[in-house]
Amino acid sequence: MKRMHIHVSVAALDPAIRFYSALFDCEPSVIKEDYAKWEVEDPRVNFAISVRESMATGVNHLRIQAGDAAELAELEARLARTEIASQPEEGAHCCYARSDKYWATDPSQVVWEMFHTMDAAATYGADNAPIPAPSAKQPEAETWCC
Repeated sequence: MKRMHIHVSVAALDPAIRFYSALFDCEPSVIKEDYAKWEVEDPRVNFAISVRESMATGVNHLRIQAGDAAELAELEARLARTEIASQPEEGAHCCYARSDKYWATDPSQVVWEMFHTMDAAATYGADNAPIPAPSAKQPEAETWCC
């Protein structure tokens, strides 16, 4: 079963954890010194926050989490059928996880990631996402994670 993923960059982790734990009525499933994640059933969402000096606060990225490799392939096939280019990334190490991914950019340059996580990782990591055009809210970065 697929799950929407939303990642928000925050200014400070502890107050954000308190806020989102109250909003979702549950504690995070993952907490690191710079990152927290909730896998909420109602609404069905994988919601993450992180503190990154190089990232502006606000919505960081949008993803669709596939339940398995077949669902990930289905998501990529949807884009391919409509001739929307996607960029594969196998074995990516980002957001404390190892995942296979496909990246696509919508007509307004919003980057979408479709992914299937295979295992946890000990560090935050980085991956090879397409970097959107710089804007006042989101300056161009050397690496773009998740």
